[in-house]
Amino acid sequence: MTDTTRPDIAVYIGRFQPFHNGHLALLRQALELAGEVIVVIGSAHQARTPRNPFTWQERADIIRLALPEADRARVHFLPTRDYYDEARWVEAVRAGVAGLGSRLGLPAKPTVTLIGHFKDATSGYLGRFPGWTLHAVERTDPVDAVHIRDALFGASGHGLEAALAALQPVAPATTLDFLRAWAALPFHPALAREWQMLRKYKQDWAAAPYPPVFVTVDSIVRCGDRVLLIQRGQPPGVGLYAVPGGFIEQRETAYQSALRELREETSLGLLEPSMQAALKDRAVFDHPDRSQRGRVISHAFYFDLGDRALPDVQAADDAQLAQWVPITDLAGMEDRFHDDHFHMLDHFLGITD
Repeated sequence: MTDTTRPDIAVYIGRFQPFHNGHLALLRQALELAGEVIVVIGSAHQARTPRNPFTWQERADIIRLALPEADRARVHFLPTRDYYDEARWVEAVRAGVAGLGSRLGLPAKPTVTLIGHFKDATSGYLGRFPGWTLHAVERTDPVDAVHIRDALFGASGHGLEAALAALQPVAPATTLDFLRAWAALPFHPALAREWQMLRKYKQDWAAAPYPPVFVTVDSIVRCGDRVLLIQRGQPPGVGLYAVPGGFIEQRETAYQSALRELREETSLGLLEPSMQAALKDRAVFDHPDRSQRGRVISHAFYFDLGDRALPDVQAADDAQLAQWVPITDLAGMEDRFHDDHFHMLDHFLGITD
């Protein structure tokens, strides 16, 4: 490739939970294609979970450590939240790449190549960037980050060293060194317990004739400049913030289930006519990856109680805390929310730009 045909930027998008040899092979190709490489780190700003155990900063460090010193200065990181809204996510990636390119002193309209491989349905995003050249690479390495996380959370004590040794063919030594050090931190035992719970949950449903689809309900309740939140008392997501909600009952409508779950978790004592008058909007949240439990579709209801005294609330059922939280505080709490509940709040309250 000559300098005149070489793209200004190669973009590589992934979650890198964690970074493995398949990722490294693609990143090396990106470095060969362009002078500057932007690594878009997805699932940024989320709470630590078995699916997203590492912060975007930790993932950026893992990637840097796997590269020769000479290449590190040419790799730049763009943390991007999932949004669970593809159009909005694509717009955020484009804007982020343009902003980084400008700071790097590249042309106002740089030529961009997007590198990746079509693994499964989750790779559809590769076709969502018109104007960028797609450099599709055939997948040659079967390694998957899911298997690495399973090894990390399924082992403990001396078993961890054996699990990491078994991963030597699939991950850079620097990644394994990071995992070894990270497993000694307080996060590991709690996430391993959640991983065990989720694995059992999925095993219990494995005998179903079809993959199960669960239906839940959630309530976003605003009063003045505050919104009602709980902290979860049961896994998954123990201690994380969430909007009140739960599973729909067989003989209830979604709205009826939402009110029932709201009362059970927060003891909010407003009468049904008051709640009906406060109902302002509703939406369905159905992204396939929104829940760690599996395929979960939520019907969310937005209530605005107006400017009045805050109703009394008290945690009950499977909530360990119920409280009215200032809406202005929510942006700084993004990495402490369960599943996509921050994005539910963002949908109705407009928290992010």
